[in-house]
Amino acid sequence: MPLVFVHGFTTTAEFWREQVEAFSARHQMVRINLPGHGRSPRPEDRSYTIEAFVEDVLKVYRALAIDSAVLVGLSMGGTVAQSFTLSYPERVKALVLVGATPHGLGADVNVDNVLKAIDDLGVVAASQKVIERSFGSAARPALIDFAKNEVAQTPAFVARQAIASLNASDSRARLGEIRVPTLVVVGEEDIITPPSESVALASNIPNSALFYVSTAGHFPMLERPDTFNRLLGDFLARQGLSPPRLAEATSQLNQNV
Repeated sequence: MPLVFVHGFTTTAEFWREQVEAFSARHQMVRINLPGHGRSPRPEDRSYTIEAFVEDVLKVYRALAIDSAVLVGLSMGGTVAQSFTLSYPERVKALVLVGATPHGLGADVNVDNVLKAIDDLGVVAASQKVIERSFGSAARPALIDFAKNEVAQTPAFVARQAIASLNASDSRARLGEIRVPTLVVVGEEDIITPPSESVALASNIPNSALFYVSTAGHFPMLERPDTFNRLLGDFLARQGLSPPRLAEATSQLNQNV
């Protein structure tokens, strides 16, 4: 069963780096760099909205001949994953939402605050300022530096469109339509998408389970990878989606769109 990972606002596919070794022996792994993020192209004549990113994920499915997969979304990627699941339910075998929200964001990523910070500081400094507040109290400085370097790749015109679209997205009225098994994970110290938002997701999505990760902020899969990987692995096993180890020629894909 393929695992398709979607990153968050101004972050990159590399934020899933701690999951590669843990899952690539049993699953085809697809870590998507959304357009405008990381090393992906960033043409100025396209949209960088949640709706556009949903169609980008569909393009990856089609390009790799993936009929159905476990879809894993971080933060903005969690919003993309919810929308994708609602639009293409037959394409999602199970859903994993990490530091996600059905609507509304913490003050650090409120659209007005983000746009003002971009205007005042420039997009790189604004994105890095958010990163500095995204990690939990136990995060290593080297990990924070890694994240700051990654978010510096997203240009201002992409960030502006993406944050406006993210701020406007609202899945609250449709969460009950998500029928696939769903794992919701949040860091206990997350102030970017506060744990109360994950509670709202788990409370309204049927067949869902919520887990908190202690001493972690917005990126539990990076800050506490052993804990996160155990939660994800147990979830896949409970759903019968974790096969025996694949043969030596395991397919491990990092897909840019």
